[in-house]
Amino acid sequence: MTQTDPSSVSPITPEMAAPDFSLPRDGGGTVTLSALRGKKVVLYFYPKDDTSGCTKQAIAFSEQIEDFAAAGAIIIGVSRDGVSKHDKFIAKHDLKIPLAADEDGSVCESYGVWVEKSMYGKKYMGIERSTFLIDTEGMVKQVWRKVKVPGHVEKVLQAVRDL
Repeated sequence: MTQTDPSSVSPITPEMAAPDFSLPRDGGGTVTLSALRGKKVVLYFYPKDDTSGCTKQAIAFSEQIEDFAAAGAIIIGVSRDGVSKHDKFIAKHDLKIPLAADEDGSVCESYGVWVEKSMYGKKYMGIERSTFLIDTEGMVKQVWRKVKVPGHVEKVLQAVRDL
């Protein structure tokens, strides 16, 4: 994958059409955003399977999946991990949400979540934990960037209910 200059990626903002994608998902299937028209979609990007914050976030979404479904929404998690890693992550933590594999990073780039990060003074490219709420017509309605896990799922659920 070519590394795009993060400043050249136009950020996805509310009232924009959500970029369509078709990605392999856990269990061997495929998830295509345009095929989900008519449903509200919570699309969340996370850095890596089976790390502390990502595990807490996936478990929190899984615990609330029935509430999201009652509000007419489905949840899709996306990282650059492969399908086999997603399958192991789901089995290990009994996750209830589909996880899509964006191994080449093209979807991360189209949503502007592939960014330069810094840890212990070292700069590197990685996924910025972000969530996008997409309405039944495929339009982005709300964007959360630089997500902190505690309380996030509850905020997203409220936004889904308010939509």
